Amino acid sequence: MGFQAKQMFVNLPVKDLKQTIAFFTKIGFEFNQQFTDDNATCMIIGENIYAMLLVEPYFQTFITKEIVDTSKQTEAIIALSVASKAEVDEVVNTALAAGGSPSKEPQDHGFMYSRSFQDIDGHLWEVFYMDESALQQG
Repeated sequence: MGFQAKQMFVNLPVKDLKQTIAFFTKIGFEFNQQFTDDNATCMIIGENIYAMLLVEPYFQTFITKEIVDTSKQTEAIIALSVASKAEVDEVVNTALAAGGSPSKEPQDHGFMYSRSFQDIDGHLWEVFYMDESALQQG
């Protein structure tokens, strides 16, 4: 069997850590206070899945390239699988109400439904539901 990681940490630069924490708290995410200070926080996304949200000057200490200008470029799409179409709508609607912005139109392929939003730092998030039983029938 090949390589399998035990945990996943996505590191994202943010402009204002307190505003970013407030935004993701409104959506329903929690944070590990052991890994939170003025420079960074650890957002708990799921079992063994985390986002390290780092203020831009601190993030820059980990890289040798420039930080992407998310108003003009996309560095990644963070895709999260949820349990139902209703949960997709709930998460994205909550993100938009919390200050996020729309990213693209909802995609409904029958077996898969997804919606996207940009967080307050311009990072792209996609929330999707996939009906695995429909895939097995096809």
